[in-house]
Amino acid sequence: MKLDPVVAQIISAADFDNFTTNDVRNSYVALKVESGKDLAQIRRKMYAELLKLVNKGWLTKVISKTKKMTRFTKTKKFDADVIETTFIGSSVPTVSNQDDKQAILFSKLNHYRTDLLLNMGEAEAYKELYSEHPELVDELQPQYNTARDNNTKILGKIRAIEGLINKHNVIEQT
Repeated sequence: MKLDPVVAQIISAADFDNFTTNDVRNSYVALKVESGKDLAQIRRKMYAELLKLVNKGWLTKVISKTKKMTRFTKTKKFDADVIETTFIGSSVPTVSNQDDKQAILFSKLNHYRTDLLLNMGEAEAYKELYSEHPELVDELQPQYNTARDNNTKILGKIRAIEGLINKHNVIEQT
């Protein structure tokens, strides 16, 4: 089975579960920065990638009767280690020159962007759950606050790496 490495990176995140095709598409677009491509086309591609994992038994597809929305959840067969070594690569790059350093920074930046999108999705899910089940506010509020705090921390990491990348680009241009 061939799987897009960016999709593999997105879904292998530990806290990425119970997601929609649009969740994967949004993360994919943020990581790949595919400008000029039709979002519907990218969504269809993501759906096809997710169906591969459904057919393998690693994901289940659940269609909501009330909202007619399809969500995917990880099964017990789902193995993030296999996905990471098979599709993402498990080797740690060695830093031998400036281009390698830049590549590692961009890799970290993409990783943090994925984490940010995941946490944003988590916070949105807590809001949805609260609106559907207001009686759970006492249980959901601490989790929502944690997700929001994580967003702030991850955004700080993103800004730090972006600042470092911009600084290196300015140095190289002089």
